[in-house]
Amino acid sequence: MLTTRYTLSGIARWDFAATVDNVRDELRHHGFNPLCEIDMQQTMRDKLGVEIEPYLILGACNPGVAHHALDAEPEFGVFLPWNVVVYEQAGVVRVSAVDPERLAGLTGNEELAPITAEVGRWIRTIVDNVTD
Repeated sequence: MLTTRYTLSGIARWDFAATVDNVRDELRHHGFNPLCEIDMQQTMRDKLGVEIEPYLILGACNPGVAHHALDAEPEFGVFLPWNVVVYEQAGVVRVSAVDPERLAGLTGNEELAPITAEVGRWIRTIVDNVTD
């Protein structure tokens, strides 16, 4: 898995459609409810007349964890839902997710550390399970 300053990511094991299905399954398996999906390829086509490669944003929430995070830091909601993106770039399918621990660091609220550490473990597992 590759980590950047704010993401956990890797190259997918399957084609775009299969990767999206597997990411959805992994999210559900780890207690995340899918809240929204944004098809950026379709949005760019419809709104700008621009063609891009497949790019899907999956917004998911674990209600129990979100509740604890919001209790600790009401404004943490600006980081919710947790986003995972599946996109294709030059024929390579990639999966990338926000690193919850990096987000918590932005708040300076120490109460978030155990919450986002737990979510971080789940997100790492999800990304690891769908990427090489």
